[in-house]
Amino acid sequence: MAAPSKHNVERRCIVTGETKSTAQMLRFVIGPEQVVVFDAAGKLPGRGLWLSARLDMVKTAAAKGLFARAAKARAEVPATLVEDVQRLLLKRCLDRLGLARRSGDLVQGFDKVSASLKNTSQKSALAGVLVEASDGGEDGREKITRLAPGVPVVALFTAEQIGHAIGRDNAVHALIGAGKMAESFLQDARRLAGVLDVPLDGLKTTDGEEFEQGSKTE
Repeated sequence: MAAPSKHNVERRCIVTGETKSTAQMLRFVIGPEQVVVFDAAGKLPGRGLWLSARLDMVKTAAAKGLFARAAKARAEVPATLVEDVQRLLLKRCLDRLGLARRSGDLVQGFDKVSASLKNTSQKSALAGVLVEASDGGEDGREKITRLAPGVPVVALFTAEQIGHAIGRDNAVHALIGAGKMAESFLQDARRLAGVLDVPLDGLKTTDGEEFEQGSKTE
């Protein structure tokens, strides 16, 4: 019998008690100095303490001493824990963009992304994940997304952040081709959106109001 993949492994959230796939969760461990550490890659030694990938879950666990309760040990929660989780997931996502660029799995620029989306649409192939700058122009974004109905859109990063990740000054539109690279990036992006408490596509807040965007051109 084949062992389950890591995407099918489930763990229980120490706040809600709900069981979910680890792909939708955040892992923490108690470090050598009894300090709670976020394990972004899920590889640190020690017993894992799991939370659903949501900002309120991290805040609740920290405020109510749930890490110590779950670990049955002393657990010091750093004041910067929320910021640490957000920073490390952001870095992980941007690093994946750079890796996708170097491996040839990513195209960027309005014309190249549009052409790639049209090509995959004609072949009835999966397009992958569309990455749109959070401060990009609405017109260019609308034209791109119109070519990719049903394709996941990630708009959590500025044009400067995307650009630096892939070796450019700025990048507004990018596409990671379908495959493991896109799946891994999307998994981390969804977790980042959860701990930032913003929608993955950046268009609306959780209250249904428009999410603030800048005005970079296509």
